[in-house]
Amino acid sequence: MDKSLLKLVLLISAFIGGLCGILTIIPYVGQIVFWVLLCLASVIVMTFLMRVRILELFTVQESVTLGAIIGFVSFMVFCIIYVPAVVILMKFFNYYSNYGVSIILSSANFWIILILSVFMAVLSATLNAFSGFLTFYVKEFIKTLDKNEERRHNQFK
Repeated sequence: MDKSLLKLVLLISAFIGGLCGILTIIPYVGQIVFWVLLCLASVIVMTFLMRVRILELFTVQESVTLGAIIGFVSFMVFCIIYVPAVVILMKFFNYYSNYGVSIILSSANFWIILILSVFMAVLSATLNAFSGFLTFYVKEFIKTLDKNEERRHNQFK
């Protein structure tokens, strides 16, 4: 994988993490967005890049590594956006988008929040690595179906 593709993947991952950080503040929608970020960020990025024909996955290792990178970066950017937003809403507007998170953020110090954020980013990297693995196999399965359909189509000509 070349550096320009990696930079593009990092940029798109950061964008998705920031967007999810903003959308997670919205009640009810936030829980869905959080789980999509935690589990499916790599699928979104990889599918988008494969659709515009920038990314071609050749090995399982490449897809798993790319999924882990996407998961980690997107969740760290999510934390950089979401945590200050929740604190600002809690302190200045007395608004709790997620009451449990607000309680944790009001009583924890910076280092605890940092360790929790990194732990969750590693968890997101693991889940997104698995999602990248599944993306690779689904892509290969669709290729196989297309080849079989093409072979069958050519057979009846």
